[in-house]
Amino acid sequence: MSDTIEALRRAICDIGRRAWDKGMGAANDGNISVLLDDDTLLCTPTGVSKGFMTPDMICHIGRDGAPLTDSRWKPSTETRMHLCVYDARPDVRAVVHAHPLYATVHAICGKPLTQQIMPESTMFLGEVPLAPYGLPSTEELSDAIRPYLERHDAVLLENHGALSCGHDLQSAWFKMEALDYYAKVVYLAAGYGGAQEFDARQVERLIGLRRDRFPSPGRHPFITP
Repeated sequence: MSDTIEALRRAICDIGRRAWDKGMGAANDGNISVLLDDDTLLCTPTGVSKGFMTPDMICHIGRDGAPLTDSRWKPSTETRMHLCVYDARPDVRAVVHAHPLYATVHAICGKPLTQQIMPESTMFLGEVPLAPYGLPSTEELSDAIRPYLERHDAVLLENHGALSCGHDLQSAWFKMEALDYYAKVVYLAAGYGGAQEFDARQVERLIGLRRDRFPSPGRHPFITP
């Protein structure tokens, strides 16, 4: 178990650096967590840039959010939101919260991502809803996202940022990357006359392709769990 935990600590730091390198948050923005086999969690510390974390900074906490080891590093203040995801989705083992630029622009403008314009975003995200604003670090934010978790692996947070989850850490991170690329394409296409969208038949065929050739763990708004 200790070897696995240390490997996950390093992996969380790697994802943090990737998010920081991509400009998915300024200063200390964002947080990452992983659910362990013993039902405890590893999570990023509060007050630390995700681009400069080291494995010793990663916090080990219980399902109640309380630290399990003595450390100068304290768990992210957004832990409640992560715990909400794990409570709602037994299949989820990792959560990523970030402020990716184009996705955050959509979130602060009150615009969910609903256009079906690329095969990859249609097959693996479907669409990304906009959860209503909730005060960060409070139950308000958990309450805001909870209704969307049954059908979605990625959610925009109104006037805040974005959240993604997956069956492992890499999956949760890939969905965050895919979400921001989707948001960027929608944003840029709007200034170029608007995206040409798939019709219902094209969407249906793409979802069939996902089912038949690219089955993926997780939830999808166009596929009944």
